[in-house]
Amino acid sequence: MTIPEAPPIVDAIVPRRRSRIIDSAVEIGTTVVLAVLLYLVIQTFLVGTYRVEQVSMQPTLQPDQHLLIDKLTPHFDGYSRGDIIVFHPPDMPAGSTPYIKRVIGVAGDHIELRAGKVVVNGVALVEPYISNDGPHHGATEPIEPDFQTTWDVPAGTLFAMGDHRARSVDSRAFGVVAVDQVIGRAWLRFWPLGGGGIIQVPTYPGVPDAPAPATSAAP
Repeated sequence: MTIPEAPPIVDAIVPRRRSRIIDSAVEIGTTVVLAVLLYLVIQTFLVGTYRVEQVSMQPTLQPDQHLLIDKLTPHFDGYSRGDIIVFHPPDMPAGSTPYIKRVIGVAGDHIELRAGKVVVNGVALVEPYISNDGPHHGATEPIEPDFQTTWDVPAGTLFAMGDHRARSVDSRAFGVVAVDQVIGRAWLRFWPLGGGGIIQVPTYPGVPDAPAPATSAAP
């Protein structure tokens, strides 16, 4: 009886597996990168967060309140009178802190300051949101006595003012704001918690629609 020979013993080469620590580090790193990319997409195209730094929007907004700014819907639902917007004012250097003001006039509107009132297309606005503090007790006056008091809002621009008219540097001083310099509209106060809530947009009954605007966008 022939007994078969046993096969030769060959050392098996087993590939070394990565340690669990390395696998965990790769997973965490991938998650962090995706989270950062998602955050950048949201901040760039959808919403942004901003902190109010000055008093120009009192009493509607207070210093140190944190806001969510809607960047998406203005692409298909343009800015309207009463919206609160964050924007880069004209002739400001790159990297400057954006301004926050309320839209008072849209393209085609004729704006006039008359007897302490803001008159749009011949109708005085009712503005319960403005501050009564200051020397004019809530009246809207030119920034300086010899400053401009009438404006026609060209196409592609907005006319914006702060709610605290006595403490606001706005379109009365630097003219209209190009729409392409607007970052977005304020949508929500989220901090501090006690002052949170959706920012309400007023209406202006009786103000007629703007006539066809001029084509120039120069302030």
